[in-house]
Amino acid sequence: MTPEVRAVFQIAGIGFLVAILHTILKQSGKEEFAQWTTFVGFVAVFIIVIGYVDHLYGEIQRVFLSQ
Repeated sequence: MTPEVRAVFQIAGIGFLVAILHTILKQSGKEEFAQWTTFVGFVAVFIIVIGYVDHLYGEIQRVFLSQ
């Protein structure tokens, strides 16, 4: 499996897990914990995406500035 496909599955898995946890916590009346769970999931996905954007930026620099 390529790293790009793996990243898509990681992000989808995190989203699925966060959605389930959010629903369970909200149903049990712990809305503050549900919001924090959503926030932590967002930060985790953001960190993954930042890594790929950094890699993309490095590749762009390598292609255009390696003259």
